[in-house]
Amino acid sequence: MVRFLIFLVGMLTTNRPGGMRTVPLGRVDPYGGAGQAEPYAESPEDGDTWFVPPQSPPSRPHREAWRAPERWDRGNIRTSPRRRIPRKLAWAAVLVLVGLVFRKVIAWAVLVALSATLHLFGFNVRLPHIKLAWPWQAISAGTTTDTNIGPWVLQKIEGISQPALGQANFDFYFTRKVSKNIGPWPCWYASTFYAVGHASATVDLNPGPAWWAPAAGHYRLQVLSRPAAGKPGHVTVMMVLPRPRLPQTVHDITIDNLPSHPIDTQHSWTYPGFGCGVVLKPQFAPSVLYSQAQQIAFYKATHAPQVTGPLIGSAENEATQTIRGSFIQPTLNALGYTLDQFTLRWAAASSAPAAPAPAGQ
Repeated sequence: MVRFLIFLVGMLTTNRPGGMRTVPLGRVDPYGGAGQAEPYAESPEDGDTWFVPPQSPPSRPHREAWRAPERWDRGNIRTSPRRRIPRKLAWAAVLVLVGLVFRKVIAWAVLVALSATLHLFGFNVRLPHIKLAWPWQAISAGTTTDTNIGPWVLQKIEGISQPALGQANFDFYFTRKVSKNIGPWPCWYASTFYAVGHASATVDLNPGPAWWAPAAGHYRLQVLSRPAAGKPGHVTVMMVLPRPRLPQTVHDITIDNLPSHPIDTQHSWTYPGFGCGVVLKPQFAPSVLYSQAQQIAFYKATHAPQVTGPLIGSAENEATQTIRGSFIQPTLNALGYTLDQFTLRWAAASSAPAAPAPAGQ
């Protein structure tokens, strides 16, 4: 009787929510796979009731030595798709950027084409006027500014560290002569060579702070007009620099072409005729010939007007182009001005005593 009552109570609690439930004694895969039943497990038809306590979320079991490694199903892994910009959209962005940069050029080309088309069909329509302007020319237009540009330009000039260099090439002839008397008879032998000299003259573009002092009067910038209404201002600049400096030593001269064989030879006709020349005919060392040619070229580069004139002119032109194109003009453009006139003068040169001409010319 007691056993029958216990059976009835068990039946009532099994069918109620939250009551007892029966589970098989098989291995259950925590990841949703079908578990493998143990050999000793009993089926639900056995009628035994088991109380299953609440369990925590299952963790990944360790792989047994005899089992193959588990593989993840790639279909269940969510990956964010890679978002790529469409090629048409990228090209559209590039075309829009190019159009913004060259908008004035495009507008000018469209108006020219439209005007030509209307004129071809006989229509006289007045179109807006647009001036052709490239993007890199916009800096010349500048903006309205009240900045005192004189110190800015002078500061740029004071930052110059390299002198301007003028160069000149010139050719000349020189003679190497050897004399040796044979008893009472004079005997000499001479060889004439052709050489090409290379000389350089320098201009100091930044003589120092004392040179640019206002009392010296070596720098003057005059503003003719200020930038206004999108138009650049106008400026004139006057400067005074030291005169170009000619080569100072023979080491400032190089000889570019010095043949090993003379172009002409001379010797004395002392008795016994040609015997004097045959006896003294020397073989001049290249170092001796180079040194003599260098001395003659140095004298010509410092005293001969046909050489010093082109050399000084080349240095002056190089100095003018360098200081105007690389320092003054870019600084004025950045401040919204254009350089209307640039005057470069040269300080008075100090007179120096003339040096004697070297032998062998």
